[in-house]
Amino acid sequence: MSLKGINAYKKGNLKEEVATADPHKLTLMLMQGSLDRIAYAKGAMERKDFVSKAEYISKASSIILHLRDTLDREIGGEFAENLFALYDYFIDRLNYAHVNNEIRCLDEVYNLLSPIKDAWAQIPQEAKLEAFEKQGRDRAAM
Repeated sequence: MSLKGINAYKKGNLKEEVATADPHKLTLMLMQGSLDRIAYAKGAMERKDFVSKAEYISKASSIILHLRDTLDREIGGEFAENLFALYDYFIDRLNYAHVNNEIRCLDEVYNLLSPIKDAWAQIPQEAKLEAFEKQGRDRAAM
């Protein structure tokens, strides 16, 4: 099978996975996507492939912006506010890494985001269901 065929299969599989994912799974996928793009950017930076580096950092930043902007700070309270500020910090560090070709900044963001993603993946199913139900009740009350 050609590389083009493999990539088309992966893309179709990803679209199907996104279409059937719950909000928790989508957030997990976005976090992993950002980590992947940061790793790709690091490789591109090491190879001095600055065009690819810029593309990957831009994609990672866009994903983190989306994660930041979809936080419900009203429901999430202080935790959501802190996560919002942390996502802002990630974006600043990614921008700095891009402008200054600083691999250590990419490593910093990767090493800070990775345990957040791991913790997100460990949320028990019961807690996810409870959060979705509460969110639905809160939206209905508005």
